[in-house]
Order: sequence, then C-alpha cells, then structure tokens
Amino acid sequence: MSTDKPHDHHAGGDERAELEAAEREVASVIDPGARAMFVAIAVLVLLGSFALPHAGAVNGWEVLSSAPDAAAEEIGLPSRLFLWFALVFSGLGSILALVTRKWMPAWVALAGSAVTIVFGMLAIWSRQTLPVESSAAGPGFGLLIGWFAVMVIVFHWARVVWSRTSAQLEAEAELRKVAAQTERPRLMRDDSGA
Repeated sequence: MSTDKPHDHHAGGDERAELEAAEREVASVIDPGARAMFVAIAVLVLLGSFALPHAGAVNGWEVLSSAPDAAAEEIGLPSRLFLWFALVFSGLGSILALVTRKWMPAWVALAGSAVTIVFGMLAIWSRQTLPVESSAAGPGFGLLIGWFAVMVIVFHWARVVWSRTSAQLEAEAELRKVAAQTERPRLMRDDSGA
C-alpha cells in the first residue's frame, strides 16, 4: 500500500508538469480574432502613408532614404525616428506578430509602436515650430495619417496582448485543480504523521 502512494504522487507530478508545459504553450500564443483585421488594415494604411507627403512634397520613403529633397525640407531627427520606428515596430513587427500568432512579437510590436507615437508627436511638433525665416513646409497629411495609423495599431495590440484567452483560463484552472489534488494527500500524510 505504501508503494501506491509514491507512485500516485509521481503520477500527479507528471500530470502537473504536463499541464504546466501546456499552460506555457497556450500563454505564448495569441488569438487576435477580429482585431487581426484591424491591425492588418492599419499596417497597410501606415505603409501607404509613407508614399504620401510628410513635409512639403517630400514623402516618407524619401525621408527614410535621406534623399536630397528631405534635406531641402529640413527634415529633422524626430521625423526620421518616427518613420524608422513605424516601419520596424508598427509595420514589420505587426506583420511578424500576425503571421506567427506568438505573444512575444505582439508585445514587442506594441511596445515599439507605443514609443513610435511619441516620436510621431515630436515629428509633428518639430514641423510646426520651424524658425520664422525657414521656408520649409509644416507637417504633411502623410505624417498625420501615419501617426494615427500607429495609434490604431497600439490600441489593438494592447487589447490583444493583455487579454486572456479562454484556453489560457482553462489551462490555469486545470493546473490549480491538479495542484490541489496532489497537495491534499501530502497534507493528509503530514497531519497523520504529526
């Protein structure tokens, strides 16, 4: 009879380990649901905004490539940072997260895009506060559309990253149930031995 208890305890430990592994697997996967469509549309709008004027006649791709037109429009560091962060995190990061459906790329896309919002605000502000003698243009509608697209991306990734899926909740409940079942006999043995 004493050999059954350790065997049962070992079986409970195996089951618990399997459940913990399953919970980790479920926790690493996201299910954006309908939000995936909104993120995908916002990414397309963002990438499309790169072809629109960001300042004067200079579009986003010219800013990224440091074209001579961008220098003539006195494009500053905030605009360049906004576009690079938007491309890397909001664009490519979001695409990677949508394709892999993994939590980590979605979290990186969210964090990087949140920083991108700040750079977008600074880019717009820097275009509005040019020196009086400057002939450079203010913020173009491509910059504004791109900034709003990044805000939409951040909103939807925040909702996806912080939501708990039903599969995660079920895995946690099953793990708690197994933990309670394996803990109860051990506590009973400890009480009877005392």
